[in-house]
Amino acid sequence: MFKHLGKHLILELWGCDEKALDDEEGIREMLVKSVEACNATLICVKTHKFCPQGVTGVAVLAESHIAIHTYPEYGYAALDIFTCGEHTDPYKALDVLKKFLKPKNWQIMDIKRGIMENIGTFEIK
Repeated sequence: MFKHLGKHLILELWGCDEKALDDEEGIREMLVKSVEACNATLICVKTHKFCPQGVTGVAVLAESHIAIHTYPEYGYAALDIFTCGEHTDPYKALDVLKKFLKPKNWQIMDIKRGIMENIGTFEIK
């Protein structure tokens, strides 16, 4: 039986609300709500507003991170949601993200991190 240590979602969001993509405070709030939704533990949030447009941000979690970089001029956002632990579910953050950014199209890549055949007998060769 295979187990994994973490769940890593990589999101491509297209056709997003351009105002939302350029709203630093809104993105900060979206990150905090996303952390709560996926049942993770927030350590800190850092965002930066670019001139003339765009925002980057990261929520550092005890279980890893949620990160975003926006391109309002293209209606595009790139996001990472990486959580570890059985108590977290990164998919539960998706409704928060979609509600704020309002993407018309999205793609999700679901990557299992730290896959092991048997958690107790992992060895590096």
